[in-house]
Amino acid sequence: MDEALLRSLTPAVLGVLVRRGADFAAAEDAVQDALIEAVRGWPADPPRDPKGWLVTVAWRKFLDATRADAARRRREGLVDEEPAPGPVPAVDDTLQLYVLCAHPSLTPSSAVALTLRAVGGLTTRQIAQAYLVPEATMAQRISRAKRTVSGVRFDAPGDVATVLRVLYLVFNEGYSGDVDLAAEAIRLTRQLAAVIDHPEVAGLLALMLLHHARRDTRTAPDGSLVPLAEQDRRRWDTRSIAEGVQILQAALARDRLGEFQAQAAIAALHADAPTAEETDWVQIVEWYDELLRLTDSPVVLLNRAVAVGEADGPRAGLAALAGLDDSLPRYAAVAAYLHERDGDRATAARLYAEAAHRAANLAERDHLTRQAARLNTRRGR
Repeated sequence: MDEALLRSLTPAVLGVLVRRGADFAAAEDAVQDALIEAVRGWPADPPRDPKGWLVTVAWRKFLDATRADAARRRREGLVDEEPAPGPVPAVDDTLQLYVLCAHPSLTPSSAVALTLRAVGGLTTRQIAQAYLVPEATMAQRISRAKRTVSGVRFDAPGDVATVLRVLYLVFNEGYSGDVDLAAEAIRLTRQLAAVIDHPEVAGLLALMLLHHARRDTRTAPDGSLVPLAEQDRRRWDTRSIAEGVQILQAALARDRLGEFQAQAAIAALHADAPTAEETDWVQIVEWYDELLRLTDSPVVLLNRAVAVGEADGPRAGLAALAGLDDSLPRYAAVAAYLHERDGDRATAARLYAEAAHRAANLAERDHLTRQAARLNTRRGR
């Protein structure tokens, strides 16, 4: 039994059922029942058209369930639409399922959970472990999300930008429990790229691959963070970098620049530098300027200040930082780094300690605390 094949077909089959009138929760139950039958029957009698077989069986399962439902009179009209066995027309059901799971009526956390469950095929337990919450809590979150989108129809254009934001949220969760969410996000984005020809989908996939290539070097054996400049570049995944750059170049050639392509271009410049000292910071600043024109984001301005500090010196970086809201995430850490580069170790130590207090996670807090301690120790000598 090819479990990978079943997993890859599940989103498209689920999308077919929803398009034909099944509500989301009932459609998912029907598809799961069809998958069970496939596991039992395919080893002995594999179908010539696996997707068509799954659609036919899942639709019949759905109709069986609706006949037993209290709303029989409203739903029995669907019986006449039962598809005949055989090949299923190639339609964009997978894309529509992505769009449904990223519906604007859902909160970001619910959209991510529903995407992992319905499109990614992860179990509720796996998703709960990845987010470090009880399984019952995650089951309730997914159930609420299903109820929210159950009445949504596919008669409006899909919001690809929302889908990409949800996938990027999945990617940024990284790894937790027994599920590698970063790798799962890459798999889902590849799947999306296979059904929609969009330069920003390619841009996001390139960005993920370029960031993922550095993953093994981001932490030391003791779990402490390793800054980009100190990472062992010999351990970066050159195959992922090459693939990411190739995908990015093809996307940029279409001259429809978007924010994920711009971010990927910045990541590619970091990946291309043999050493931290050889990084092309001037070109990185130019890409941040492009990104600002696309997003006008204060976080982009913050990251641009770092790049300006590297390209034109720390005082230029501090000037670029002036005027930004000091409550921004990582503001204190960026200011500390630039003040240290400028030789003001006392201010840098104070800001590192402040940044540690605001840190979003333990690893980041420990890293910033060590930076403050390092500077305070030097001052005391």
